[in-house]
Amino acid sequence: MGYPRLGGEGGKGGDVWVVAHKKMTLKQLKDKYPQKRFVAGEGANSCVSALKGSKGKDCEIPAPVGISVTDENGKIIGELNKEQDRILVAEGGLGGKFLTNFLPLKGQRRIIHLDLKLIADVGLVGFPNAGKSSLLSKISHAKPAVADYAFTTLQPELGKIMYKDFKQILVADLPGLIEGAHVNKGMGHKFLKHVERTKQLLFVVDVSGFQLSSRTPYRTAFETVLLLTKELELYDEELQAKPALLAVNKMDLPDAQNKFHELMNQLQNPKDFLHLFQNKMIPERTREFEHIIPISAITGEGIDELKNCIRKSLDEHADQENDAFHKKQLLNLQISNTVSHSEPLSRNAVTSSKMDTI
Repeated sequence: MGYPRLGGEGGKGGDVWVVAHKKMTLKQLKDKYPQKRFVAGEGANSCVSALKGSKGKDCEIPAPVGISVTDENGKIIGELNKEQDRILVAEGGLGGKFLTNFLPLKGQRRIIHLDLKLIADVGLVGFPNAGKSSLLSKISHAKPAVADYAFTTLQPELGKIMYKDFKQILVADLPGLIEGAHVNKGMGHKFLKHVERTKQLLFVVDVSGFQLSSRTPYRTAFETVLLLTKELELYDEELQAKPALLAVNKMDLPDAQNKFHELMNQLQNPKDFLHLFQNKMIPERTREFEHIIPISAITGEGIDELKNCIRKSLDEHADQENDAFHKKQLLNLQISNTVSHSEPLSRNAVTSSKMDTI
């Protein structure tokens, strides 16, 4: 409450924040706060001894790094990408003052969702049984489940590629896509939400093609690339902008070389073959791969070349981002210098600006 007789202002209500902590997990958060209700403190009333009431105590919700915070309508409020990142999710109400007839205003009340997404340098994209888990175990020290049936990966697996100069690259093996993943068929959204956070994509396809079951159509390696691209595009068009590499797996199989040359011809001249497929299979924009590497996760063929290509691609894009950042800083500096050398503002204008800021 405000203090009408002396014009005192009541304290503002506390705010609710979501704060990133490295050692926190969603399970710990759920166990610690089973009621899932968080309330910030009330602001203090204005009184003779303290005309300006103190602000209410803020409430902090501890959350793991990698959290995406959305409202009840699915709109993203913000993301926690590193330790101590903070997102304001509910703002405290204003204390009572002259404009509110010295009555306090209610604070913000909202329902939020915390969604954990992996943060990785590279995300493996492929249909089930393309050999993603075998590949991850070959290029890193990870030990994912590997079997000769589809959907062995039900939870994301992480592995680190270690280089001789101690450089480390984090790779995520994600649950396999199926056709219709963008509308949440199979494990669609469980897979696709993690893809959003990776810096680049590594498509993994079987050189012999893919068939999920006897009731689904057989897809060639080229059709597989088209369908994977289409699923990502339908889920989020921005995924098309991510740099991508293609690993053509199972090159140890008979006739693999001929099939690989056929695939390369189709990828280099896609327009010559797109008329052979249904329109629903064809993406708006065909994917251009920075590197296409034939590999065998079983024999180790092409694995060293793949690891070098992954690093080269990441380093090149990091350099481009650094150049863009420095150019932006230089531009801001030039604009700042231009403003400082321009005609100074009048005294009244400066005073007005200061008052507005306060």
